[in-house]
This record gives sequence, structure tokens and C-alpha cells, in this order.
Amino acid sequence: MRYNVIKDAQKIIDNSTYLVKDPQSYKNRWASLFGNNNPICLELGMGRGSFIIEMARLHPNVNYVGLELDKSQTATAVKMVGNKKINNLKMICGDAKDIINFFGKEIDTIYLTFSEPWPKKQDEKKRFTHESYLKLYDRIFRKNKHIILKTDNKILFSSALESLSKYWYVFDKVSLDLHNDERNIENVLTDFEKQYFKEHRKIYYLDASFKN
Repeated sequence: MRYNVIKDAQKIIDNSTYLVKDPQSYKNRWASLFGNNNPICLELGMGRGSFIIEMARLHPNVNYVGLELDKSQTATAVKMVGNKKINNLKMICGDAKDIINFFGKEIDTIYLTFSEPWPKKQDEKKRFTHESYLKLYDRIFRKNKHIILKTDNKILFSSALESLSKYWYVFDKVSLDLHNDERNIENVLTDFEKQYFKEHRKIYYLDASFKN
């Protein structure tokens, strides 16, 4: 799925009340930004924001932060939320590598929804489930570590299973065909996933945790 380049993306982003323009200044202070001590969930690579926006709408007692590097996709997410009043939602236009500059030990769950798979062996360090990223997550998880991943890419999924296992995560739920899984697994569809559903692609899912 391709995204359109939005010429005035920066202007749209700057004018949004949902965008946190200086996330580094809120490190260790996100509770004050949200105005409560509710759990904070972070989606890395939120794309056009359909997943994180809907999750925030469905769970008003949980705070959600969507992070996206691409300005056009961030602008699309901002436009999608529009004038809706969703008090438990914030967005960051930034690089996932910088999350330790944005958050202290404040995050309860990290969502990785259809992340770039980087299928080539030489690019595996770029995957969000590589050990180098898992070490970054260690520095922002509040207490217990909790990662939920969805993808249609077998290489990324198998790599994630291996990487998380070596890092001593425990898999609470694993599905090799999420859309046909008979278990009661909450599933808010992303933009990619909506298209993949029409194409009858299998969606791989894992819910992994590490309790300290």
C-alpha cells in the first residue's frame, strides 16, 4: 500500500493539538501531559493512525501515543482524527531510535503493527524486534515488558519469535491466522490489514511479555 505525499504536511502537523512537538521535554512527565496515571501504550510506526485512533476511542481509560517518522503519514493521521475530542491520544513525528529521549520508564505496552519487515539478512538490525530495539524498550517500559505484534510477513514474524525468545519473553498468545482464530483476541484493523483482509492474506500475531 502506497501513501500520498502531502505537500503541506509540516503545516498540518504543526497546527494539530494531538501532536507533541517537543516530546523530549515530556520525558518522565507523560502522566502530567495526559492528566492521569493511566497505563500508556506506544505504537511504533503508526502510519495513517487508524489503529491507534480507534484503540484510544475504544479504551478511554488507557493512554495512547502513536509515533511515525514520515511527515505525510503523520499529517494523514492528524487529519483522520480531525476535530474529534480524544483526550487519551497523542502523536509524535519522530524516529523510533529516539524513544529513550522521549520516554522514561513510562510505557506499559508497545504495539508493532505491520512494521517494515526488512526481509534481507543485512537489514535485520532495522527490524523493530531486533535485540538492539529490545534493549531500547527496556529503558522505557514502566515495569513489566509487553509487546504486541501483527504482520503479514513470515520472515519478520519468524524473526520476531526467535528474537523475543532469546530475550526471555514469554508468548501469551500466538496466532498464525489471526482473522480465522477462534480465540477471543481483540483486533483493531490497520489500513494495511483492511486491504490484506480483502485479499485473504494470513495475518500473524503475537502477544509477548516479560514479568520482572
